[in-house]
Amino acid sequence: MSDKVELLKHIYDRFNARDMETVLAAMHADVAWANGMEGGHVHGRDGVRSYWTRQWAMVDPQVEPVGFSTGPAGEVIVDVHQVVRDLEGGLLVDQMVVHIFRFEDGLIRRFDIGGV
Repeated sequence: MSDKVELLKHIYDRFNARDMETVLAAMHADVAWANGMEGGHVHGRDGVRSYWTRQWAMVDPQVEPVGFSTGPAGEVIVDVHQVVRDLEGGLLVDQMVVHIFRFEDGLIRRFDIGGV
């Protein structure tokens, strides 16, 4: 699991820096990515790119991983401190959330928020 944890730490860092292309490169071409704003999932790297472009035009999310564990099917479960601000810096959300990552061929295949 250590390789996946190190990759995810890097991914969180790059997400917070808005380095979208580096994060997308760590995803499977057919990734299923949870849409935390509208529900459901977006699909493929282009779907994630479009989702993040919309999201970042409305809010400024920052996510810091604080713990990692492995789920029963080998998924990586991340406890995350999430802070979301409006574009003027006003606090909208400050909470702990759970992120679940499933991998295929060393790439993120699926991302979910919440329970397993």
